[in-house]
Amino acid sequence: MFEAGDVVDAPALRRWAELGLKAIEERRDEINVLNVFPVPDGDTGTNLLITVRSAVDWLHSSGTSQTAADVLDALARGAFTGARGNSGVILAQMLRGMADATATAEHLDAAGIARALDRAAVEVMRALSTPADGTIVSVLRAAAAGASRLGAGATPADVALAAADAAAAALQHTVTQLDVLAEAGVVDAGGLGLMILLDVFVEVVTGERPDRRLTLTTRPVPPVRSAARPDASRHDDTPARNDAAAHGGTVTHAVQDYEVMYFVSGSDDKRMETLRTRLDTLGDSVAVVGDGARTWSVHVHCCVPGAAVEAGLAAGSLHRIEITCFALDAVHRDNCDSELRQRPASAGRAVLAVVEGDGAAQLFEAEGAVVVRADRPMTIPGLLDAIRAVDAPEVLVLPNGSLSEQNLVAVGAAARDDHRAVMFLPSWSMVQGLASLAVHDAERESVDDAFTMTEAAATTRWGSLRIAQERALTWVGTCEPGNSLGLAGHDVVVIEHDLVAAGASLLDKILAAGGELVTMLVGSGAPDGLAEQLTAHLDAHHPEVEVVVYHGGQGSDLLQLGVE
Repeated sequence: MFEAGDVVDAPALRRWAELGLKAIEERRDEINVLNVFPVPDGDTGTNLLITVRSAVDWLHSSGTSQTAADVLDALARGAFTGARGNSGVILAQMLRGMADATATAEHLDAAGIARALDRAAVEVMRALSTPADGTIVSVLRAAAAGASRLGAGATPADVALAAADAAAAALQHTVTQLDVLAEAGVVDAGGLGLMILLDVFVEVVTGERPDRRLTLTTRPVPPVRSAARPDASRHDDTPARNDAAAHGGTVTHAVQDYEVMYFVSGSDDKRMETLRTRLDTLGDSVAVVGDGARTWSVHVHCCVPGAAVEAGLAAGSLHRIEITCFALDAVHRDNCDSELRQRPASAGRAVLAVVEGDGAAQLFEAEGAVVVRADRPMTIPGLLDAIRAVDAPEVLVLPNGSLSEQNLVAVGAAARDDHRAVMFLPSWSMVQGLASLAVHDAERESVDDAFTMTEAAATTRWGSLRIAQERALTWVGTCEPGNSLGLAGHDVVVIEHDLVAAGASLLDKILAAGGELVTMLVGSGAPDGLAEQLTAHLDAHHPEVEVVVYHGGQGSDLLQLGVE
């Protein structure tokens, strides 16, 4: 065991990491329960555990670390690659700051520890767009200030204890800094995790861990569902994107449905700062952290994950893209209007279609579908409410690409009960939905009807025409703003300067595998004559194909086409 002395060496730091991992693992559920921000089912303890475990695994795999600098660098790299949630990203950046402050150190003396914590706080503040008081950031800043207050003659044990004591005081204060914490009567979950790690550091340099008697809660907090799931979805104690909060004011939040994380390489500081600015306009809880080797980790909470990914593509090469839905339907369900909770009728089957555009809505309604409009991005609670409002014991849902497969599974699980069977059919576009609905027969057995409709949707190849809004990397090269894009399914397969040329090329590619019928759904932004010019192209080059054109009025695609 490391004994108190004048310096903290590599073995001591290694022991800190290993004991810290054990301590976070032991108190993970306790940290999870405290996490009521931004929603009361978080998993900050799990996120911290995964991040620390990744750091320790990297340390062990890196071989024998000879110096304190070696250990801290290995921990920082491991935490960076395995960070989960905003709290994990902040911890990784904290370790990166400590490593950078001690880049050539054989060991750490008292001044070195203080310097490492100070640099850690600076780097974390730099990584976050709007750091807020009352979070893990506040606790880290207090720890750094506490360590720096000691003058000449202080020992590593003195500095470690001063930092941990200051962190504990700051943690206790968090309940008064954020309204959501005050309302729940809890301290910040991420701040508790950091304090635990600092107390473990005290144990390493003194041989004894502080015995804290903190008031973590002032009222009972129900257990969280995600506490027993190590790989649960990753929403946690993220700082608010709120200028008032950054100065100790009241925090307000816009509900964000998704957490987006990815790595960016092949970039530079200027482009990454531009990316941060762009992400600030798309959502909140923005964090951009570097690994010290020209790779950055990006984190944001937003409503449109695709836009966050596209913003990253403009900054460099992306990898390890992770998009997690917060699944707020469970929270929303408790507040649903009773009119949407009515018991369905004793007989009958309904088809519910998610539709964008007036013309498309009329088409689906004419075929007997119940239509839910998605002229704004569809949400999990919105689709769940629509399904519950359908007065039928059997509901076949045509999502038409409105939500991801993962989110549809979540909606289905919440929508099914003893009185209603819900089945989602694989329609990823409105043209597939129309093909599926065309073969619907309410007189057939449910399983037979669903099978027939599924087969019709699955065998309909589809594509779309759009205008590129930003520079982006695609399978067929890099597009620039204003380029005409042809997509086969979700993939860009055509980039042209002319929209008609893009449409003609897209049709040729999709029809290369054959087809007898092309259905065109014209969007509200399509230029006059687009459908006519593409029909003329089909007449000239694919005379055997029948063409049907509808004015859908959708805003997302200039043209959607299906081939059967």
